[in-house]
Amino acid sequence: MTFFTPDETLNSLGNETLAATLAEFPELAPNQCALTLLVYDTPVVVEKEVMTFPSEFWQHPIKGFAYRGDEVIYPASVVKLFYLVAVSQWLETGKIKPSRELNRAITDMIVDSSNDATSLVMDMLTDTTSGPELKPETLLTWQDKRNSINRYFQGFGWEEFNQINVNQKTWCDGYYGREKQFVGENSQHRNRLTTNAVAR
Repeated sequence: MTFFTPDETLNSLGNETLAATLAEFPELAPNQCALTLLVYDTPVVVEKEVMTFPSEFWQHPIKGFAYRGDEVIYPASVVKLFYLVAVSQWLETGKIKPSRELNRAITDMIVDSSNDATSLVMDMLTDTTSGPELKPETLLTWQDKRNSINRYFQGFGWEEFNQINVNQKTWCDGYYGREKQFVGENSQHRNRLTTNAVAR
């Protein structure tokens, strides 16, 4: 069951969009596409003082369409949206302290999609750092800290977040040291998202 109500108009629009995309890019197969569309009939005004938890927001009715919306895919830089949500919450609750450098990193992570800035944000969120390989017992502690970001999103209790993994840094050249240990020899533990999870 999806978190939105299926809609005939959106269904037509979604299918037309997919058909046009596949016609424009014939090398793209239908099983290489995923799409989730959401529409709010009435704009929802979010007042920070009133809206204390995202579940309150989702009480508002929403129409949607999904094609392979629960298909797990590698998200590349889209995962940075999840880090933005988490760092905003961490700052609001005092779990991490604001600083000029953190603000600069958050801005560069989103505006420029900087992987270096994202690395600092991830360090701050999880109290971990990249570096040389770790001994097994030390690596377990490090992994537990890094997995705090997954636990945060799983804490929402939303079905769309059951399959996701957002505990890896984004890289230009690849994983090294403890990051390689963590992602696995074949990158089997790399980040994963679905379009439904991103839309939610």
